[in-house]
Formats: sequence, C-alpha cells, structure tokens
Amino acid sequence: MRVIVEGKLTEVRAVWFENNKVKMIDQRILPLEFKILSFYKCSEVAEAIRNMTIRGAPSIGAAAAYGLTLGALRGDNLETATNMLRRTRPTANDLFYAIDYMLNAIASGKDPITAANAYADAIVEKCKRIGKHGSSLIKNNSKVMTHCNAGALASVDVGTALAPLRIARDEGKNFFVYVSETRPRLQGMRLTSWELLNEGIPHAIIADAASGHYMKKDVDVIIVGADRIASNGDFANKIGTFEKAVLAKELGIPFYVAAPVSTFDFSIESGDEIPIESRSEDEVMEIEGRRIAPEGASALNPAFDVTPNKYVTGFITEIGILKPSEISKMKIKR
Repeated sequence: MRVIVEGKLTEVRAVWFENNKVKMIDQRILPLEFKILSFYKCSEVAEAIRNMTIRGAPSIGAAAAYGLTLGALRGDNLETATNMLRRTRPTANDLFYAIDYMLNAIASGKDPITAANAYADAIVEKCKRIGKHGSSLIKNNSKVMTHCNAGALASVDVGTALAPLRIARDEGKNFFVYVSETRPRLQGMRLTSWELLNEGIPHAIIADAASGHYMKKDVDVIIVGADRIASNGDFANKIGTFEKAVLAKELGIPFYVAAPVSTFDFSIESGDEIPIESRSEDEVMEIEGRRIAPEGASALNPAFDVTPNKYVTGFITEIGILKPSEISKMKIKR
C-alpha cells in the first residue's frame, strides 16, 4: 500500500516476515502515529491479533501464519501455539484457514517461512483479482459507500472492499466514497480514510447514523468486506453492516461483499452458526481512554453482526462476482 510518512511516499504491507521476526503496522494508533512493531514469539503475535494491533480477516490469517512460523522456528509445541491463536478472534474464518494451511505445510516438510510468505503473497494476488472484478461496478462519477476498513491494512495489501476503488482510480474513473466512521473503534474514520488519503481517492467520513441520509439520495453502490461467509451466503462483518444492507435493499442500492474464497466457511450452513465476538464495554463507553458514559452505566459491544443472504447483490471474489445462489461454485476453488 502507498503510505506517506514524514512527507515521503513508500510502499509497505500490513504484515510481513523479516529476519526471523514478524513485522506489522500498529493499527491501533493510526492515523495519529505510524509505527511498525516487531514480534519474536508466537504468543506475541497472538496477543497482537487479540488486541487488534492487526485486524481484518485476511491480515489476521497472514499474521497467524507468520506466528506459527515463529513457533516452528523456535521449536514450540505447535498444538499449544495453534490453540492460542484460535482463541484470539473467533469470528474471522481466515484465521482458522491459515492455521490449517500452515499445519499441513509444516507436516509435509515445507519450510515454514516459505509457506507463510506464499500464503501472504497469495492473499495479495487474490485481492488484485477482486479489485479487477469489482472495478466494473464503479461507474464514472458514481458515489460509493463502504463500512469499517476492508483495505490493505485488513488484507496484507491492496484490500478487498477497497481493491475495486484502487483499480477504478487507476482506470481513470472519477468517483466519490462515503466512509462511515464505524463505532466504537472507528476503523472507517481512522483507517479507511487514512488509506484513501494516501491513495488520493476523494471521500468524506460520515457518522454511522448518517448513512441512511446519504443512501436515500446520493449512493450508487455499497461495497463492504466480510469476516466469515456461510455456505448459504449469510455473512458476518463489522457491526453496523446489517442495517446498511437492509436499507440498501429498501432503497434499491446494489450491495456487494468483497472477500477471497478463504473467507467462506463451507462447514456451516447459515449465519446462525457464526460465532460473534463480544468485546470490552470500555470500547463503547470510553474515547481515547476517557470515560464519556455515566458512572454506573453498562454497555453491550458485539464486534460483528450477521447479514442474511437475501440482502446481498453479489460476492466479489478472486474467481468473479457471484450471486449467493452461486456460492457452491467456490467449493472446488478452495
């Protein structure tokens, strides 16, 4: 991804492996500070996933692959390392997909560094293909809405929901993006806006509650990412996605989900089986560590919601744009 640091343009990934350590951008402090952290143990990578130093399903998967690489190089008990990683973020399917990939690679005698790098590189190539397929949905002078951050930060590089925007920009199209802030952790405001600024893509941040106001009069297409997609096309994404999908159907706005095939969980039939992570109530009641809710109040903080397939126009994947009824085609591509 393009990153402007101290006035200089550079290219960097969200997570990578270098000199026997895992390196990643600390996404908790963006956009106020750009900092790259290094991790030397699988347990440290697991904690980075848990505390959202790194987030976004594909990036979490890559981080887990690199975490297991550290475990293998250090001679750690891989069963212990695997269980530790599995407990970090229960909703993201790519986490479990990456763990299984690495265990199979290590069991077959492959070099763990080579295997993990191949996994991360494959994510980036898939995102590029997602971008090429999805760019056809963005017409010249159109208005696009997205939610949370499904960009390069969430996908090692390029992004899922933001990949079509990058490609459409490269194709010379003019368009505008509405970025919903995404309470409570503000990934839309902090991360998506930061990525779009670095890419020179025109956009505006809007309050989550203002989404309907703009959808009613000024949105041509909505593109979001996903953390897990069931066999029937129900999908989990950042909290606040479901209400956008329902309103989009009411208003006749095409609603697309951009995700690699690795995000599809063919072991579950519907969204009812997707585990939904609940996070600390402090994320809702505090801003920058300062409590803004009344003392004695409590909060509920589901990290994700599930959108039924009937609200999805199509899934933008590396193999093409598919309707929910066509998901079975992807089983042979995994």
